[in-house]
Amino acid sequence: MNTFFVRLLLLVPAFIFLAGCAGEKWEVSNIFESGNYKMIGVEDKLGFIYDDSELTRFYPDERQKYMWHLWGDPEELNGDLKVTATHHKSNNEVTVIESLPLASANNGADAHVPSMMSLPKSGMWKLDAFVDEQLHGSVFVKVYED
Repeated sequence: MNTFFVRLLLLVPAFIFLAGCAGEKWEVSNIFESGNYKMIGVEDKLGFIYDDSELTRFYPDERQKYMWHLWGDPEELNGDLKVTATHHKSNNEVTVIESLPLASANNGADAHVPSMMSLPKSGMWKLDAFVDEQLHGSVFVKVYED
């Protein structure tokens, strides 16, 4: 086979992958208020209690409690929450929350669930939140150095 075509076959998937990643901004998600709490995420979609203080910040391998809040139709919020996290530079993916049943409305959201989360290394992370395997939204967080 011609080496030009071999190179082309190898480069096309790489360009497609990079083009897909280029559209996504890896910036810390907005902080918004709901009920009496500050949350990080996407207002009126999903977030968890977080105010970027020393107490709520992420540090490598430090497990902390975070209360997730989701907004949406009852049908789409009927199920278990699963959260996967992807590291920006390494593309390493970890499961942060395996399966937690969503509870009733709380703090202005349509559903909520308490969780324990930690992320293994510093840098930017994208947290993808799924309800019964359907992506509900993503939250971008920074894990600070120790």
